[in-house]
Amino acid sequence: MILAVTGGTGFVGGRLLELTGRSRHRVHALARRPQPPADRIEWIEGSLEDRDALHRLVRGADAIIHVAGVVNAPDEAGFEAGNVTGTLSLLAAATAAGVRRFVHVSSLAAREPRLSLYGASKARGERLVMESGLDWAIVRPPAVYGPGDREMLDLFKAASMGFMPLPPAGRLSLIHADDLARLLLRLADPDAPGGVIFEPDDGQPGGYTHKEFARAIGAAMERRPVLLPLPAALLRTCAHLDRVVRRGKAKLTPDRAAYFCHPDWVSDPNRAPPANLWQPSIPAKQGLAETADWYCRHDWL
Repeated sequence: MILAVTGGTGFVGGRLLELTGRSRHRVHALARRPQPPADRIEWIEGSLEDRDALHRLVRGADAIIHVAGVVNAPDEAGFEAGNVTGTLSLLAAATAAGVRRFVHVSSLAAREPRLSLYGASKARGERLVMESGLDWAIVRPPAVYGPGDREMLDLFKAASMGFMPLPPAGRLSLIHADDLARLLLRLADPDAPGGVIFEPDDGQPGGYTHKEFARAIGAAMERRPVLLPLPAALLRTCAHLDRVVRRGKAKLTPDRAAYFCHPDWVSDPNRAPPANLWQPSIPAKQGLAETADWYCRHDWL
């Protein structure tokens, strides 16, 4: 097949392109800046705001895998542009080019659109996909991790220093980026189910408590960090301080603080992909250890 991929220069998209490189598929991949040549990948320079680039991206494609999205923005407009308007533009290009199969990467945050600006934008993006008339599949990943991930890097850094701040009591599911990439690629197949919303995970029933997750990161770092539960009010204060200190590079924004304080980010087992379609292959203990090792070898820690 010929696959049109957005977000190929990001963390999950990069793992997806690496996976397609081991397959027989050819890829059109969107990128804002010139990229080094890669076997079986044709880089399309442009962005989701560039109509001409999107038409070049989807021309001749058998399926589209829409990975690109905004996970951190200073205001609602930033989330709207990245997760709603960009999705609408890509859907329009797909329709014009006659590309029927559309695999859309959303988030568990879309289940709670009133909780955060991010979740609200992902929910609006989902609605656009479902109303598009295309042969769509939506994937709502839980917390994604793996070698090369910058989003969880601060947690590993904290564990290496011997402490782990925790949000209020709750549970979450995990998925390794490579397992997620395998699911996305499988859903691009013409025989994959359509009109479905999947919430995959690593196979751990009920996910992990925040304390279990923190201890698992500590074990991956060969440390026993002190766990520091933070009340919601303090977490929100820390979010405002992070924005003051790191400004545009802040990781703990008020929007994310609201997300973290929600008690249930466990993938719904009723929305799990059927076993004959996909199954996770990387348990958290193995994946977190490999991630910690990668961080150390690349001097990120």
